[in-house]
Amino acid sequence: MRSLAFTDAGSLRGSAPQHARRNVLLLQGLMGPLFRRLGRGLIAAGHSVHKVNFNGGDRAFWRLPGGIDYRGSLADWPAALIGIIQGKAITDVVLFGDCRDYHLVAARVCRELGVTLHVFEEGYVRPDWVTLEQGGVNGHSSLPRDPDWYRRVAATLPPVPVHNRVHSSFRRRATEGLIYNAVDLLSRWHYPHWRNHRPWHPMIEAAGWIRKLLRGKQRKAEAAALLARIAAQKPGYFLFPLQLDSDAQIRMHSDFAGIADALKLVIGSFAAHAPADVRLVIKEHPLDNGVRDWQQEALDVAAGCGVADRVDYLAWGDIETIAQGARGMVTINSTSGTLGLAIGVPVVVLGDAVYDIADITFQGGLDLFWQQPLAPDADTFAAFRRVLIERCLIPGGFFSEAALDKVVHHAIARFEGRPLQPD
Repeated sequence: MRSLAFTDAGSLRGSAPQHARRNVLLLQGLMGPLFRRLGRGLIAAGHSVHKVNFNGGDRAFWRLPGGIDYRGSLADWPAALIGIIQGKAITDVVLFGDCRDYHLVAARVCRELGVTLHVFEEGYVRPDWVTLEQGGVNGHSSLPRDPDWYRRVAATLPPVPVHNRVHSSFRRRATEGLIYNAVDLLSRWHYPHWRNHRPWHPMIEAAGWIRKLLRGKQRKAEAAALLARIAAQKPGYFLFPLQLDSDAQIRMHSDFAGIADALKLVIGSFAAHAPADVRLVIKEHPLDNGVRDWQQEALDVAAGCGVADRVDYLAWGDIETIAQGARGMVTINSTSGTLGLAIGVPVVVLGDAVYDIADITFQGGLDLFWQQPLAPDADTFAAFRRVLIERCLIPGGFFSEAALDKVVHHAIARFEGRPLQPD
């Protein structure tokens, strides 16, 4: 065991590279095989690859040479990371989500050492795209907020290559998360200083998921009834899609401590400023773990504001379906906002979102939004989307074999500076 509290299983090298060989360090990825698949692809392309495992879940899904078990504390992590980067001549660091504690440190160290940082995230634009951006994402993104800049740059770019939709399996995502957390818990003895970035112990999350699954049939029936009623009655309504309470994008890139604060602000503003003949539909995030009963909390807030009869809670269903008929969408900084913008729905942003740009989102504040929701300028949004794809989006997804194949293929192309190609 080395003094910096990590163990090294050696590096991987592939065949002769067609592009400049890079020494790549992978940190934490998704709870699944994304980084193993990416590592294999990079190796096959001729690059040297190493991977830091912070817990047993990371290690279980890596299962390749080049793994480094980091067993030290967060306080010791900066020095350990500097040692890895300098000792292995690392040129590029790749991670998923730049707001995790260890990743915030990595971003700072990369800036100080002049190492290129590549950040994966869920796609800014839905569906069938994922984010792969240099330097940081969302509130850490270097993209400007000037609509004229996007219009000018987009005018110089060719059309987006055609790509096909990819399948995404919720069951696969849930299964991979369950395996990851189980192995993490069973191996905590080997990683004594590891602390998950999520606010709940895995056992509490597991209990929440069990409770949610047990109520699943009833909640699906209630959601179907609500959607049928909306389709039949066609009431005017605004949509507020919830994000995950554990989402660092909320805690770091908004003024909210969590979803509860956002519910109070949005429902309170709706009660005070929305026309009396419109409703508010609150959509639960499909990956919410059920630890907190957001439906009950939302309805309690609505009752306290005197609008319980005008607030609906949608616990299940496709957000595209409910977004189609909305007068407007309220979001903190969710990628659901770009889904709404793409179909011409007015959107107001309450946090720091990369797409919160004049001529695209409503700039007059939440209270006025209920009265005067303005649709996005279609040409400006199209220009924004085109530049986004050029700079920091790649086709694919994370939760099917075909989706992962596509992500890895295009990530390596982007990594090596090659343009997107048709599928």
